[in-house]
Amino acid sequence: MKRLLWIDISKGLAILFVAYFHFFATYFQHGVLPPSEWNNIAASTLTILRLAWFKISDLGFHAVGVFIILSGWTLMQSTMCRAEKGQIAWGTWYWARFVRLYPMYWVAHLVYLVSPFVARLEPVDDRIILSLLGLRFIDIQMNFMYLNAAWWYFSMLIQFYLIFPLLFWTAQRIGPWWFLLIGCAAGFFARYVLLVPWPQNGLWVLGGFAICRLPEFALGMSLAMWHTQSPARLEWFLLRGPGFVAGLILYPAALQLYHGLYDYIFVDFATGACCMLEIIGIAGLISLFNSPAKLFGLVGLYSYGLYLTHQPYVIWLGLRIREVPFWAFLLICIPTLAVLSAWGMLLEKGTNVLVNKFASLKKSARS
Repeated sequence: MKRLLWIDISKGLAILFVAYFHFFATYFQHGVLPPSEWNNIAASTLTILRLAWFKISDLGFHAVGVFIILSGWTLMQSTMCRAEKGQIAWGTWYWARFVRLYPMYWVAHLVYLVSPFVARLEPVDDRIILSLLGLRFIDIQMNFMYLNAAWWYFSMLIQFYLIFPLLFWTAQRIGPWWFLLIGCAAGFFARYVLLVPWPQNGLWVLGGFAICRLPEFALGMSLAMWHTQSPARLEWFLLRGPGFVAGLILYPAALQLYHGLYDYIFVDFATGACCMLEIIGIAGLISLFNSPAKLFGLVGLYSYGLYLTHQPYVIWLGLRIREVPFWAFLLICIPTLAVLSAWGMLLEKGTNVLVNKFASLKKSARS
């Protein structure tokens, strides 16, 4: 399967936005913007830029929805390619997913335990066993955000992988439109039940119960199918401006869904889809330039390592620079994200090499 560079760029932008958001949220948790000044053009421009920076920074967690969509897209795309070559051996498929996800996830735990310059906000206790298994949704209030809050996404992802053969079979038989409609209906109904008639801990809606995020995942799977049917048309919409403009227009309406209980049922899907249109639109622009495209594509290719490792580092540093002005924070942020990207890339690449060597030795021993 040929990798789509612009999807890797989109993943790179999304994970950098998430890492930046965690850094920003820690740095600015108790911060206050300077008073607005409208006395002259220069002061007014600075005030507008400052307010825009704050508002955009505050939306960084929407990039998680983008990752859910892109995960559905890439998983559907790769599985469709396998299906074209013959019947899918689902046992082999599950093993490949396990090898792809768990070793690096375990390495991230080890790095957290031994690395300096990380925020250790909770004691290491027997909860780490469930964390290592990825079963952080068990006793969700105690375990879901344990040690590294970003790891909740892993618990949701393994649920999607578990039910993916059923999702794939359904999508192949009813087509992308009906599949998206049914996926949205199931996800919105699950959110409704957990929010309204049977209110539960909000972590279930966040992703503890993966069906609550099925609308985004189903959108990604449907996009993969539409891309297979008409790649030029979909790429024109997403990469050449129309999608970006549509996202800008729809984003304010999506943000209004935070203001009501029933509206909240739809908010993650709406904000994730709008953020996706913006990020892929920017990725389309970046893809026109060779060097930036390769750089952000590389970050996206190894985005899993950055996702698993970044949060304790940015919290540790963010807590120590709260007193610096916001312009200094921005200057610190850029090299910090660059170093963390390189660190995550090194860890993921090294882990993949070790896993592949182990698999080769195992295969040789059998033969």
